[in-house]
Amino acid sequence: MPVRFVIIGGGPAGIQAATHAARLGAEVTLVERDIMGGAANLWDCIPSKAMIATGGVIGVTGRGRALGLTCTGATLDLPALAERIGMISGYLERSVTDLLTSQEVRVVRGRGTFKGPRQVVVETSEGRVLELDADAVLLSTGSRPRVPDWAEVDGRRVLITRQAYPPPEVPEHLVVIGSGVTGVEFVHMFRSFGSKVSLIVSRQQVLPGKDPEVAAALEGDFLSTGVVLYKGARATGVTVKDDGVIVECNDGRMVDGSHALLAIGPVPNSEGLGLAEAGVEVDGGGYVPVNQHCQSNVSHIYAAGDLSGKLPLASVASTQGRKVAEHVMGLHTRQHRHLAYDKAASAIFTEPEIADVGLAEAEAFALGRKIRVTKVPFAANARALIDGDSRGFVKILSDPATGVVLGGSIVGERAAELISVIALALAEALAEAAE
Repeated sequence: MPVRFVIIGGGPAGIQAATHAARLGAEVTLVERDIMGGAANLWDCIPSKAMIATGGVIGVTGRGRALGLTCTGATLDLPALAERIGMISGYLERSVTDLLTSQEVRVVRGRGTFKGPRQVVVETSEGRVLELDADAVLLSTGSRPRVPDWAEVDGRRVLITRQAYPPPEVPEHLVVIGSGVTGVEFVHMFRSFGSKVSLIVSRQQVLPGKDPEVAAALEGDFLSTGVVLYKGARATGVTVKDDGVIVECNDGRMVDGSHALLAIGPVPNSEGLGLAEAGVEVDGGGYVPVNQHCQSNVSHIYAAGDLSGKLPLASVASTQGRKVAEHVMGLHTRQHRHLAYDKAASAIFTEPEIADVGLAEAEAFALGRKIRVTKVPFAANARALIDGDSRGFVKILSDPATGVVLGGSIVGERAAELISVIALALAEALAEAAE
Protein backbone atom coordinates (compact mmCIF):
# COMPACT_ATOMS: atom_id res chain seq x y z
CA MET A 1 0.00 0.00 0.00
CA PRO A 2 1.50 3.41 -0.92
CA VAL A 3 2.39 5.95 1.75
CA ARG A 4 -0.53 8.33 2.35
CA PHE A 5 1.06 11.78 2.45
CA VAL A 6 -1.11 14.82 3.24
CA ILE A 7 0.28 18.33 2.73
CA ILE A 8 -1.42 21.43 4.11
CA GLY A 9 -0.24 24.49 2.20
CA GLY A 10 0.56 24.84 -1.50
CA GLY A 11 3.52 27.20 -1.35
CA PRO A 12 7.08 26.40 -2.48
CA ALA A 13 7.61 23.77 0.26
CA GLY A 14 4.28 22.05 -0.28
CA ILE A 15 4.55 21.94 -4.07
CA GLN A 16 8.08 20.59 -4.04
CA ALA A 17 7.19 17.97 -1.42
CA ALA A 18 4.06 16.92 -3.32
CA THR A 19 5.66 16.47 -6.74
CA HIS A 20 8.78 14.75 -5.41
CA ALA A 21 6.91 12.38 -3.11
CA ALA A 22 4.50 11.50 -5.94
CA ARG A 23 7.41 10.62 -8.22
CA LEU A 24 8.74 8.39 -5.43
CA GLY A 25 5.45 6.50 -5.25
CA ALA A 26 3.48 8.20 -2.47
CA GLU A 27 -0.27 8.81 -2.58
CA VAL A 28 -0.25 12.59 -2.17
CA THR A 29 -3.07 14.95 -1.25
CA LEU A 30 -2.30 18.67 -1.26
CA VAL A 31 -4.68 21.03 0.56
CA GLU A 32 -4.56 24.74 -0.35
CA ARG A 33 -7.07 27.43 0.64
CA ASP A 34 -5.88 30.23 -1.66
CA ILE A 35 -3.88 30.48 -4.87
CA MET A 36 -1.54 27.62 -5.72
CA GLY A 37 2.00 28.79 -5.19
CA GLY A 38 1.16 30.29 -1.80
CA ALA A 39 2.02 33.73 -0.53
CA ALA A 40 5.18 33.74 -2.67
CA ASN A 41 2.99 33.77 -5.77
CA LEU A 42 0.00 35.75 -4.53
CA TRP A 43 1.47 38.46 -2.32
CA ASP A 44 5.19 38.33 -1.81
CA CYS A 45 8.01 37.20 -4.10
CA ILE A 46 6.37 37.32 -7.53
CA PRO A 47 4.41 40.59 -7.21
CA SER A 48 7.23 42.44 -5.47
CA LYS A 49 9.85 41.37 -8.00
CA ALA A 50 7.50 42.30 -10.87
CA MET A 51 7.18 45.80 -9.41
CA ILE A 52 10.93 46.02 -8.86
CA ALA A 53 11.50 45.01 -12.48
CA THR A 54 9.21 47.84 -13.61
CA GLY A 55 11.09 50.28 -11.38
CA GLY A 56 14.35 48.98 -12.80
CA VAL A 57 13.32 49.95 -16.33
CA ILE A 58 12.45 53.44 -15.09
CA GLY A 59 15.86 53.59 -13.45
CA VAL A 60 17.64 52.62 -16.68
CA THR A 61 16.02 55.53 -18.50
CA GLY A 62 17.39 57.77 -15.76
CA ARG A 63 20.91 56.48 -16.41
CA GLY A 64 20.59 56.86 -20.15
CA ARG A 65 23.11 59.71 -20.41
CA ALA A 66 25.83 57.46 -18.97
CA LEU A 67 25.15 55.04 -21.84
CA GLY A 68 25.22 57.73 -24.51
CA LEU A 69 21.43 58.07 -24.75
CA THR A 70 19.02 60.94 -24.46
CA CYS A 71 15.92 59.59 -22.70
CA THR A 72 12.64 61.35 -22.04
CA GLY A 73 11.92 59.11 -19.06
CA ALA A 74 9.08 56.71 -18.32
CA THR A 75 5.69 57.16 -16.67
CA LEU A 76 4.20 54.51 -14.40
CA ASP A 77 0.82 53.10 -15.49
CA LEU A 78 -0.52 51.69 -12.22
CA PRO A 79 -3.55 49.81 -13.67
CA ALA A 80 -1.33 48.24 -16.34
CA LEU A 81 1.16 47.20 -13.66
CA ALA A 82 -1.62 45.63 -11.57
CA GLU A 83 -2.85 43.74 -14.65
CA ARG A 84 0.67 42.51 -15.37
CA ILE A 85 1.14 41.25 -11.81
CA GLY A 86 -2.19 39.41 -11.96
CA MET A 87 -1.29 37.88 -15.31
CA ILE A 88 2.07 36.58 -14.02
CA SER A 89 0.56 35.14 -10.83
CA GLY A 90 -2.27 33.51 -12.78
CA TYR A 91 0.10 31.97 -15.29
CA LEU A 92 2.34 30.56 -12.55
CA GLU A 93 -0.64 29.10 -10.69
CA ARG A 94 -1.85 27.36 -13.83
CA SER A 95 1.63 26.01 -14.49
CA VAL A 96 1.96 24.66 -10.95
CA THR A 97 -1.52 23.13 -11.05
CA ASP A 98 -0.71 21.41 -14.35
CA LEU A 99 2.51 20.06 -12.85
CA LEU A 100 0.67 18.63 -9.84
CA THR A 101 -1.93 17.05 -12.12
CA SER A 102 0.77 15.50 -14.29
CA GLN A 103 2.26 13.84 -11.17
CA GLU A 104 -1.20 12.58 -10.09
CA VAL A 105 -1.24 14.69 -6.94
CA ARG A 106 -4.75 15.10 -5.56
CA VAL A 107 -5.41 18.81 -5.05
CA VAL A 108 -8.14 19.82 -2.58
CA ARG A 109 -9.13 23.47 -2.33
CA GLY A 110 -10.02 24.28 1.25
CA ARG A 111 -8.83 24.60 4.84
CA GLY A 112 -7.20 21.63 6.54
CA THR A 113 -7.08 20.96 10.29
CA PHE A 114 -6.07 18.03 12.44
CA LYS A 115 -8.78 15.86 13.98
CA GLY A 116 -6.12 13.61 15.47
CA PRO A 117 -2.43 12.80 14.92
CA ARG A 118 -3.20 10.94 11.69
CA GLN A 119 -6.53 12.46 10.67
CA VAL A 120 -6.93 15.69 8.71
CA VAL A 121 -10.34 17.27 8.14
CA VAL A 122 -10.78 19.60 5.17
CA GLU A 123 -13.54 22.14 4.76
CA THR A 124 -13.54 22.54 1.00
CA SER A 125 -14.25 25.74 -0.88
CA GLU A 126 -17.47 24.08 -2.15
CA GLY A 127 -18.71 23.61 1.42
CA ARG A 128 -18.03 19.87 1.69
CA VAL A 129 -16.14 18.18 4.51
CA LEU A 130 -13.47 15.58 3.74
CA GLU A 131 -11.67 13.34 6.21
CA LEU A 132 -8.18 12.24 5.21
CA ASP A 133 -6.15 9.49 6.87
CA ALA A 134 -2.40 10.09 6.70
CA ASP A 135 0.78 8.16 7.29
CA ALA A 136 2.68 11.47 7.15
CA VAL A 137 1.65 15.13 7.17
CA LEU A 138 3.57 18.21 6.07
CA LEU A 139 2.54 21.62 7.40
CA SER A 140 3.63 24.38 5.02
CA THR A 141 1.10 27.11 5.74
CA GLY A 142 3.55 30.01 5.57
CA SER A 143 3.25 33.33 7.36
CA ARG A 144 1.58 36.73 7.14
CA PRO A 145 2.73 40.31 7.80
CA ARG A 146 2.93 41.36 11.41
CA VAL A 147 0.59 44.18 12.47
CA PRO A 148 1.57 45.80 15.81
CA ASP A 149 -0.98 46.93 18.36
CA TRP A 150 -0.07 50.57 17.78
CA ALA A 151 -1.03 50.58 14.08
CA GLU A 152 -4.47 50.40 12.51
CA VAL A 153 -4.25 49.24 8.92
CA ASP A 154 -6.89 50.84 6.69
CA GLY A 155 -5.62 49.69 3.28
CA ARG A 156 -5.46 53.27 2.02
CA ARG A 157 -3.14 55.41 4.11
CA VAL A 158 -1.67 52.72 6.36
CA LEU A 159 -0.71 49.59 4.45
CA ILE A 160 0.77 46.19 5.05
CA THR A 161 3.04 44.90 2.32
CA ARG A 162 0.34 42.72 0.77
CA GLN A 163 -1.78 45.81 0.10
CA ALA A 164 0.98 47.42 -1.93
CA TYR A 165 1.25 45.02 -4.88
CA PRO A 166 0.48 47.53 -6.27
CA PRO A 167 -1.00 50.14 -3.89
CA PRO A 168 -4.28 51.98 -4.58
CA GLU A 169 -2.19 54.98 -5.64
CA VAL A 170 1.47 55.89 -5.91
CA PRO A 171 2.33 57.57 -2.58
CA GLU A 172 3.56 61.13 -2.71
CA HIS A 173 5.63 60.49 0.42
CA LEU A 174 5.88 56.94 1.73
CA VAL A 175 7.10 56.26 5.27
CA VAL A 176 8.44 52.70 5.42
CA ILE A 177 8.51 51.19 8.91
CA GLY A 178 11.08 48.40 9.06
CA SER A 179 14.54 48.25 7.49
CA GLY A 180 14.92 44.52 6.92
CA VAL A 181 14.90 42.87 3.51
CA THR A 182 11.26 43.61 2.75
CA GLY A 183 11.50 47.20 3.96
CA VAL A 184 14.53 48.14 1.88
CA GLU A 185 13.05 46.53 -1.23
CA PHE A 186 9.97 48.72 -0.83
CA VAL A 187 12.14 51.79 -0.36
CA HIS A 188 13.92 51.08 -3.64
CA MET A 189 10.69 50.18 -5.42
CA PHE A 190 8.74 53.32 -4.56
CA ARG A 191 11.72 55.62 -4.92
CA SER A 192 12.03 54.35 -8.49
CA PHE A 193 8.32 55.10 -9.00
CA GLY A 194 8.95 58.73 -8.05
CA SER A 195 7.72 58.73 -4.44
CA LYS A 196 9.55 60.60 -1.74
CA VAL A 197 10.55 57.95 0.81
CA SER A 198 11.47 58.01 4.49
CA LEU A 199 12.72 54.89 6.24
CA ILE A 200 12.39 54.20 9.97
CA VAL A 201 15.53 52.28 10.99
CA SER A 202 15.23 50.89 14.52
CA ARG A 203 18.98 50.21 14.75
CA GLN A 204 22.05 52.04 13.52
CA GLN A 205 22.13 50.44 10.08
CA VAL A 206 19.65 49.14 7.54
CA LEU A 207 19.58 45.35 7.09
CA PRO A 208 20.46 44.45 10.69
CA GLY A 209 22.57 41.31 10.78
CA LYS A 210 24.11 41.92 7.37
CA ASP A 211 27.72 42.93 6.76
CA PRO A 212 28.09 46.62 7.77
CA GLU A 213 29.91 47.38 4.50
CA VAL A 214 26.95 45.97 2.57
CA ALA A 215 24.50 48.01 4.63
CA ALA A 216 26.61 51.15 4.21
CA ALA A 217 26.67 50.73 0.43
CA LEU A 218 22.89 50.50 0.31
CA GLU A 219 22.46 53.44 2.67
CA GLY A 220 24.75 55.52 0.48
CA ASP A 221 22.65 54.75 -2.57
CA PHE A 222 19.44 55.57 -0.69
CA LEU A 223 20.81 58.91 0.47
CA SER A 224 22.01 59.78 -3.04
CA THR A 225 18.45 59.38 -4.33
CA GLY A 226 16.88 61.49 -1.59
CA VAL A 227 15.72 58.79 0.83
CA VAL A 228 15.63 60.09 4.42
CA LEU A 229 16.86 57.63 7.07
CA TYR A 230 15.66 57.89 10.68
CA LYS A 231 18.24 55.76 12.47
CA GLY A 232 17.81 54.51 16.01
CA ALA A 233 14.09 55.24 15.85
CA ARG A 234 11.46 52.66 16.69
CA ALA A 235 7.92 53.42 15.52
CA THR A 236 5.34 53.46 18.31
CA GLY A 237 2.26 54.82 16.57
CA VAL A 238 0.67 55.91 13.30
CA THR A 239 -1.93 58.68 13.17
CA VAL A 240 -4.03 59.14 10.05
CA LYS A 241 -4.96 62.70 9.12
CA ASP A 242 -6.97 64.12 6.21
CA ASP A 243 -4.05 64.35 3.79
CA GLY A 244 -1.62 61.77 5.13
CA VAL A 245 -0.08 60.14 8.18
CA ILE A 246 2.20 60.93 11.10
CA VAL A 247 4.49 58.18 12.35
CA GLU A 248 5.50 58.60 15.98
CA CYS A 249 8.87 57.27 17.18
CA ASN A 250 10.06 56.27 20.63
CA ASP A 251 12.67 59.04 20.69
CA GLY A 252 10.06 61.74 20.14
CA ARG A 253 10.62 62.23 16.43
CA MET A 254 7.52 62.58 14.27
CA VAL A 255 7.66 61.66 10.58
CA ASP A 256 5.06 63.13 8.24
CA GLY A 257 4.07 61.36 5.05
CA SER A 258 1.20 60.69 2.70
CA HIS A 259 1.23 56.94 3.39
CA ALA A 260 2.82 54.50 5.84
CA LEU A 261 3.90 50.96 5.03
CA LEU A 262 4.45 48.31 7.72
CA ALA A 263 7.35 45.96 6.96
CA ILE A 264 8.25 44.70 10.42
CA GLY A 265 8.37 40.97 9.96
CA PRO A 266 6.12 37.92 9.66
CA VAL A 267 3.74 35.96 11.90
CA PRO A 268 3.52 32.18 11.29
CA ASN A 269 0.18 30.76 10.17
CA SER A 270 -0.06 28.14 12.91
CA GLU A 271 -3.51 29.00 14.26
CA GLY A 272 -6.56 26.97 13.28
CA LEU A 273 -4.56 23.88 12.28
CA GLY A 274 -5.62 21.78 15.27
CA LEU A 275 -2.00 21.35 16.36
CA ALA A 276 -3.04 20.59 19.95
CA GLU A 277 -5.26 17.75 18.72
CA ALA A 278 -2.28 16.31 16.88
CA GLY A 279 0.10 16.84 19.81
CA VAL A 280 2.34 19.21 17.83
CA GLU A 281 4.25 21.75 19.90
CA VAL A 282 4.84 25.37 18.92
CA ASP A 283 7.34 27.83 20.37
CA GLY A 284 6.67 31.23 21.89
CA GLY A 285 6.52 32.87 18.46
CA GLY A 286 3.99 30.40 17.09
CA TYR A 287 6.52 28.52 14.93
CA VAL A 288 6.74 24.72 14.79
CA PRO A 289 10.26 23.71 15.90
CA VAL A 290 11.78 21.04 13.66
CA ASN A 291 14.84 18.80 13.64
CA GLN A 292 17.30 18.28 10.80
CA HIS A 293 14.68 16.29 8.86
CA CYS A 294 11.99 18.97 9.36
CA GLN A 295 10.14 16.70 11.79
CA SER A 296 8.12 18.26 14.60
CA ASN A 297 7.97 16.65 18.05
CA VAL A 298 5.49 14.22 16.46
CA SER A 299 7.73 12.19 14.18
CA HIS A 300 5.31 11.71 11.27
CA ILE A 301 4.29 15.40 11.22
CA TYR A 302 6.68 17.75 9.46
CA ALA A 303 6.87 21.53 9.06
CA ALA A 304 8.63 23.46 6.29
CA GLY A 305 8.84 26.97 4.90
CA ASP A 306 8.12 30.00 7.05
CA LEU A 307 6.18 27.92 9.60
CA SER A 308 9.37 26.07 10.57
CA GLY A 309 11.03 29.28 11.76
CA LYS A 310 14.06 28.75 9.54
CA LEU A 311 15.25 31.12 6.81
CA PRO A 312 12.12 32.69 5.22
CA LEU A 313 13.26 32.09 1.64
CA ALA A 314 11.32 30.35 -1.12
CA SER A 315 14.49 28.51 -2.13
CA VAL A 316 14.96 27.17 1.40
CA ALA A 317 11.28 26.16 1.60
CA SER A 318 11.56 24.26 -1.69
CA THR A 319 14.66 22.42 -0.49
CA GLN A 320 12.96 21.57 2.79
CA GLY A 321 9.96 20.20 0.88
CA ARG A 322 12.14 17.94 -1.22
CA LYS A 323 14.01 16.67 1.84
CA VAL A 324 10.73 15.98 3.64
CA ALA A 325 9.47 13.93 0.68
CA GLU A 326 12.64 11.85 0.72
CA HIS A 327 12.44 11.32 4.48
CA VAL A 328 8.78 10.34 4.31
CA MET A 329 9.66 7.76 1.64
CA GLY A 330 12.54 6.36 3.70
CA LEU A 331 15.40 7.59 1.56
CA HIS A 332 18.07 7.93 4.24
CA THR A 333 20.94 8.04 1.83
CA ARG A 334 24.08 10.09 1.43
CA GLN A 335 22.07 12.47 -0.73
CA HIS A 336 19.83 13.19 2.26
CA ARG A 337 22.36 15.44 3.94
CA HIS A 338 21.22 17.70 6.73
CA LEU A 339 20.22 21.16 5.57
CA ALA A 340 22.92 23.74 6.27
CA TYR A 341 20.74 26.81 6.73
CA ASP A 342 23.75 29.00 7.48
CA LYS A 343 25.13 28.19 4.02
CA ALA A 344 22.00 29.16 2.05
CA ALA A 345 22.45 32.01 -0.41
CA SER A 346 20.06 34.96 -0.22
CA ALA A 347 19.41 38.00 -2.38
CA ILE A 348 17.89 41.44 -1.90
CA PHE A 349 16.47 43.08 -5.01
CA THR A 350 17.36 46.68 -4.36
CA GLU A 351 19.45 48.79 -6.71
CA PRO A 352 22.22 47.88 -6.56
CA GLU A 353 21.32 44.26 -5.83
CA ILE A 354 22.70 42.55 -2.74
CA ALA A 355 23.47 38.87 -2.24
CA ASP A 356 25.41 36.86 0.30
CA VAL A 357 26.16 33.31 1.34
CA GLY A 358 28.00 31.58 4.15
CA LEU A 359 30.05 33.21 6.87
CA ALA A 360 30.06 37.00 7.29
CA GLU A 361 33.06 38.95 8.55
CA ALA A 362 31.45 39.91 11.87
CA GLU A 363 30.42 36.29 12.47
CA ALA A 364 33.97 35.12 11.84
CA PHE A 365 35.37 37.59 14.36
CA ALA A 366 32.74 36.57 16.92
CA LEU A 367 33.77 32.93 16.48
CA GLY A 368 37.44 33.81 16.75
CA ARG A 369 37.96 32.46 13.24
CA LYS A 370 40.95 33.52 11.18
CA ILE A 371 39.93 34.68 7.72
CA ARG A 372 41.33 36.28 4.62
CA VAL A 373 39.15 39.02 3.12
CA THR A 374 39.39 39.69 -0.62
CA LYS A 375 37.42 42.69 -1.86
CA VAL A 376 37.20 43.92 -5.45
CA PRO A 377 35.10 46.94 -6.54
CA PHE A 378 32.76 46.66 -9.51
CA ALA A 379 34.46 49.80 -10.84
CA ALA A 380 37.47 47.61 -11.67
CA ASN A 381 35.35 45.40 -13.92
CA ALA A 382 35.05 46.24 -17.60
CA ARG A 383 31.55 44.74 -17.91
CA ALA A 384 30.26 47.00 -15.13
CA LEU A 385 31.72 50.05 -16.87
CA ILE A 386 30.20 49.01 -20.19
CA ASP A 387 26.77 48.54 -18.58
CA GLY A 388 27.01 52.00 -17.05
CA ASP A 389 26.63 50.84 -13.43
CA SER A 390 29.86 50.38 -11.53
CA ARG A 391 28.42 50.63 -8.03
CA GLY A 392 29.28 47.96 -5.50
CA PHE A 393 31.86 45.29 -4.81
CA VAL A 394 32.55 41.58 -4.42
CA LYS A 395 33.80 40.45 -1.02
CA ILE A 396 35.02 36.88 -0.42
CA LEU A 397 36.04 35.33 2.88
CA SER A 398 38.41 32.37 2.87
CA ASP A 399 40.57 30.31 5.18
CA PRO A 400 44.08 31.87 5.10
CA ALA A 401 45.77 28.48 5.48
CA THR A 402 43.87 26.48 2.88
CA GLY A 403 42.20 29.05 0.65
CA VAL A 404 38.84 27.32 1.15
CA VAL A 405 35.92 29.72 0.60
CA LEU A 406 33.92 30.37 3.77
CA GLY A 407 31.44 32.96 2.51
CA GLY A 408 30.96 36.11 0.54
CA SER A 409 28.87 39.15 -0.24
CA ILE A 410 28.14 40.94 -3.51
CA VAL A 411 26.73 44.43 -3.94
CA GLY A 412 26.09 45.37 -7.55
CA GLU A 413 24.22 44.66 -10.74
CA ARG A 414 23.12 41.01 -11.10
CA ALA A 415 24.41 40.15 -7.61
CA ALA A 416 21.59 37.62 -7.19
CA GLU A 417 22.97 35.60 -10.11
CA LEU A 418 26.67 36.12 -9.44
CA ILE A 419 26.41 34.83 -5.85
CA SER A 420 25.87 31.33 -7.25
CA VAL A 421 29.59 31.12 -8.06
CA ILE A 422 30.55 31.72 -4.42
CA ALA A 423 27.74 29.43 -3.23
CA LEU A 424 29.04 26.64 -5.47
CA ALA A 425 32.57 27.03 -4.09
CA LEU A 426 31.17 26.92 -0.56
CA ALA A 427 29.08 23.83 -1.34
CA GLU A 428 32.08 22.02 -2.82
CA ALA A 429 34.08 22.77 0.32
CA LEU A 430 31.28 21.37 2.48
CA ALA A 431 31.02 18.25 0.35
CA GLU A 432 34.75 17.60 0.61
CA ALA A 433 34.65 18.11 4.38
CA ALA A 434 31.77 15.62 4.69
CA GLU A 435 33.69 12.85 2.88
